[in-house]
Amino acid sequence: MRNTRILFTATLVAFSIASSAWAQLGLFSREQRVMFTPEWKGERFDDGRPKVPDSILQRMGEVTAEEAWGVLRGAKYNLQFDGNWQQIITVPGKRLVGRVVTAVFMPVRPDVNSVIAAKGKEEGRVQTGGQNSWVIDTLKPGDVLVVDMFGKIKDGTFIGDNLGTSIFTKTGTGLVVNGSVRDLSGIQEIKGFTGYVRGFHPSAIADVMLMGINVPIRIGEVTVMPGDIVLGDPEGLTFIPPHLAEKVVASSEDVRFRDEWGHQMLREGKYTPGQIDSKWTQKMEQEFRQWVEQRRQTPKK
Repeated sequence: MRNTRILFTATLVAFSIASSAWAQLGLFSREQRVMFTPEWKGERFDDGRPKVPDSILQRMGEVTAEEAWGVLRGAKYNLQFDGNWQQIITVPGKRLVGRVVTAVFMPVRPDVNSVIAAKGKEEGRVQTGGQNSWVIDTLKPGDVLVVDMFGKIKDGTFIGDNLGTSIFTKTGTGLVVNGSVRDLSGIQEIKGFTGYVRGFHPSAIADVMLMGINVPIRIGEVTVMPGDIVLGDPEGLTFIPPHLAEKVVASSEDVRFRDEWGHQMLREGKYTPGQIDSKWTQKMEQEFRQWVEQRRQTPKK
């Protein structure tokens, strides 16, 4: 009898999840996006995706993979980095930073794809072109589209230069695709666009179907959630849970600012190398904090 009650309860839960999931194409409802990001206490988008403030995104641009790695490991998030990507960089030194919007594709299966197409039509999604445009239409400033195309290269080209232009116009950032892109020469002309891809191919996207928007996806060995902050640097991609974004930024700045202040004090002759390389006194710590506050209030040139 007890096992029967457990099975009945599980069935009801599964049914309730399935019945609410079609609020947006994919597998997760707004309530589930909130449920699976419980540590985030800040603002959210209408669909439940965490909305890390723009100020944090701006500060994240100078964080390195190593700095983020240290904070994430300290918080027991041990699988947040993935490397071995091919990069598209149109502005030297610019890093890819933004709030993650996820999309997951699978090899096409006619019966399943017919349901997706019908549901897309019901939801008013564009019917001309491919399903890749559906998720692009949802993007907002500061978003980074992260696509799991299961590593497909030929016929796995998520964008060319036209959709790349649309992505950059909407977000000001770029794209991550566990797949490929086409029209690389044209994409490289989109000044400011930054991309991480598995490869390049002249074919058009084909034989895939969009199984979810803003659902959990896998990129390499990382479980990526909608609303994560992606940090792309020359080493690869770090996916930072939203509730740890400010801590990552603050930790990185503390290391960087301490080096900068120490060098300035040495140049000015105010403190000796021994004093800078040792544990700072309370007076030095106070001066450093005041300097940091002034530095943050001074606009960058």
